[in-house]
Amino acid sequence: MFSISNNELYSGKSSPLFNKEIASKVRNLHRKIEGYEPTPLVSLEYLAKKLGLKNILVKDESKRFGLNAFKVLGGSYALAKLLAEKLNIDMNHFDLKNIKTLLKEPVVFATATAGNHGTGVAWAAREMGQKAVVFMPKGSAKASVERIRALGADCIVTDVNYDDTVRLANQTAQEKGWLLVQDTAWNGYETIPTWISQGYMTMADEAVEQLNDFKDLVPTHIMLQAGVGAMAGGVLGYLVDALGVQNFKAIVSEPVTADCVYQSAQDKSGQLIAVDGDLNSIMAGLACGEVNPITWPILKDCTFAFAKVEDSIAATGMRILGNPLKGDEPITSGPSGAINLGLLYALSNNPDQACLKESLGLNEESVVLIFSTEGDTNTDLYRKVVWEGCYPY
Repeated sequence: MFSISNNELYSGKSSPLFNKEIASKVRNLHRKIEGYEPTPLVSLEYLAKKLGLKNILVKDESKRFGLNAFKVLGGSYALAKLLAEKLNIDMNHFDLKNIKTLLKEPVVFATATAGNHGTGVAWAAREMGQKAVVFMPKGSAKASVERIRALGADCIVTDVNYDDTVRLANQTAQEKGWLLVQDTAWNGYETIPTWISQGYMTMADEAVEQLNDFKDLVPTHIMLQAGVGAMAGGVLGYLVDALGVQNFKAIVSEPVTADCVYQSAQDKSGQLIAVDGDLNSIMAGLACGEVNPITWPILKDCTFAFAKVEDSIAATGMRILGNPLKGDEPITSGPSGAINLGLLYALSNNPDQACLKESLGLNEESVVLIFSTEGDTNTDLYRKVVWEGCYPY
């Protein structure tokens, strides 16, 4: 059901791109967005005790700007940076609502997405009076397509997988003179993906601030999920700077069908390993076959262990979060958001995994911080999993 491998590439080296200083500037931009407020950090104390842990803290991103996912943090910051540079405006004086009055015609932003990133770009473009064109891979959920179009963006569903859809979006943007806003990078395209990953640091900055509300609870473990690794790298880099890399163990997980990060960590030559094929998984936001080279260094240097899991693990996490023990608060989480709670349950609830759990340092003194990065963005899938029991454990 899952595999976990210790990271032999670990060095503990911090990142100059993802840290507290840059996160402060990013969050200042997000604070200017109408309706901004930190998403909840929820304590699952009773579940933690059942699993032999001190506490589990879950950052609930289903409450982000009414968009049901965290991705808008990266898209909005990148769009703001692009427009500020285009108009030669200091980011400290950037006004999202009035930016359109300074442009003769709207800027067209293009992106490829499995759903949540495209929603965030479409929403941010609308808020700034601009235009978005969103490309989605084959098999994309109808609900995601409709949500993006409802935000005023054009949405094009391709007949290829995610990584090939990224290439198509890039090619089309170049041909039409649009600005590509993509959360993965390649040679010659690094700046915008860096901004997007930096945008995600607001989520981590909020979480660290919110830890003050929980007496004597300091995370000993951080569990992050990876598609291309844009969020995992940005958040991990910030937490390394904010908490100290020596004070916690990071575990990064992804779908077994799209395990490019896991495989790259296994390659001792340092080469990034791409995974091709359909990359099918209910964790659509994580079904990516190529690692983001911008965030790979911090993942390689500061992740304690990498994991790859089957869909049933994420489905279990969804059901547990939505149907908590008495005293714990329910959290609506989609597959990409629930992957790590499901993995933590699998590690802690199976006696056969006791040695592995011990090797990861998970015990009655452990405080585990998890980021539930999406809510029920695909409501049909959510009901099939949580109501009907699809993808059983």
